[in-house]
Amino acid sequence: MKLSLKYLIFSSLFFIVGVSPVQAQEKIDKLILSGPFAAVSNPLIHMVESGALNDMAKEVEFVTWANPDQLRASVLGNKADFIAMPSNVAANLYNRGVKLKLLNISVWGVLWMVSREDGLQTLADFKGKEIAMPFRADMPDIVFSQLAKKQGLDPKKDFNLRYVSNPLDAMQLLIMRRVDHALLAEPAISMALRKTKSFPVKIIAPDLYRSVDLQQEWGRLFERESQIPQAGMVALEKTLKNPALIKRVNEEYARSLQWCLDNPEKAGEMVAKYIDLLTPEAVTDSLGVTIFKSVKASEAKPELEFFFKQMMEETPALVGGKLPDDAFYFEGS
Repeated sequence: MKLSLKYLIFSSLFFIVGVSPVQAQEKIDKLILSGPFAAVSNPLIHMVESGALNDMAKEVEFVTWANPDQLRASVLGNKADFIAMPSNVAANLYNRGVKLKLLNISVWGVLWMVSREDGLQTLADFKGKEIAMPFRADMPDIVFSQLAKKQGLDPKKDFNLRYVSNPLDAMQLLIMRRVDHALLAEPAISMALRKTKSFPVKIIAPDLYRSVDLQQEWGRLFERESQIPQAGMVALEKTLKNPALIKRVNEEYARSLQWCLDNPEKAGEMVAKYIDLLTPEAVTDSLGVTIFKSVKASEAKPELEFFFKQMMEETPALVGGKLPDDAFYFEGS
């Protein structure tokens, strides 16, 4: 059988780089992207909605995790290929022997105190008050604890912390007036402000106030830039042997993140279709206040190591007892 000149040229180009034409056209049967009910998941949802990875997989699905237990079960059970998670959880799992690689950090500012009381400017102003706190011993609780201790406060004695399973539960307690103060993450903050008609600012006093910006507190107390490397995306074990896929997913995540920032109203509508608990308006609001930028993991390493070292001074187990080695950080372009 004769082969066309076009086919021979096409084939030779692929064999030069060690990839056959058949291999180049192969698709993964199913690619699962996973993330929480939070801003870090917005680009993942857009990647699915826009078909950004349709040439890489026959089916691409977004799956949510609702709490740290579900996150860890998903990782250990190999229920996802790429998953968005808090940075310290990624380090903890890696140091405990889970095969994964941190691709990026995209969320640098998503935590605020929300209060029914106006004029509270620092965490010290919340001393003695009851605070709804999501995710015991995970990202919001960790950051709050570090900032409190930096101000000479004891998180366990100086505050009445009421732990709940996730930011949306804390939001509901605020809306139902069962607590007056909560530490929330976007977009739960914007949801709470919208539901109580506190945003946009009403002519009369709002029911809730966006209070202390924990990122600003971090910058002030640690004398650093007002940003915290809170969350990013991780490649799990079954994708680690496919560097081309990892590189592509990381690139598409950055593109989708920029699309969300450039199109906040459309992004709000899109995310609300996938996460019933969120409204389009709240997601749009949250995009205007979240510090959101996709930074390659290896480039974010100095900020991550500073963050991890603060945790290790008090509770080394939060990051698995040590700083992760260089293999933890994605180096690809």
